[in-house]
Amino acid sequence: MVNYRLIILLNLRNSTIMNQRDLNLLRLRPEIPSARVSENMCSDEQFQNKTLRPIAKLQNDLFVEVFKNYIKKYKNAFYEFPVEKKLAFIENAIQRDIKFRNSLKGIMIGQFTIEEYRMYTENSSALNKRMMNIVKERMLENIQLLENEVIY
Repeated sequence: MVNYRLIILLNLRNSTIMNQRDLNLLRLRPEIPSARVSENMCSDEQFQNKTLRPIAKLQNDLFVEVFKNYIKKYKNAFYEFPVEKKLAFIENAIQRDIKFRNSLKGIMIGQFTIEEYRMYTENSSALNKRMMNIVKERMLENIQLLENEVIY
């Protein structure tokens, strides 16, 4: 469980006061025991494990629905593909469709605290790559949810 008092004290020490929105966002995030943060990690990896992974887990159901809508735009052809082509379709959508990619980034960035957003803007290019890789992993893990869609 996240120790919110400690976060507030650390932020006060850094002359940053967390607003209610930030506290609410942090309370919503699931804890991921395997996403550890240590001092010997680079700052991008720390950000990935502390911020990106919990947000991706929180937003997982929304990502699935957004991707189902994306599939509809392509006339549900996804459901006819063999598994290998489905995997390629997911990867292609996330890596090459800039409009879709930006939508996914917005779903993640909208869950950042003010301080996290400031950290993100310092190295957004590298963090965007990490973010999209995490989303891609989640979609590949959720492929069964996408395969079970009924075509009308």
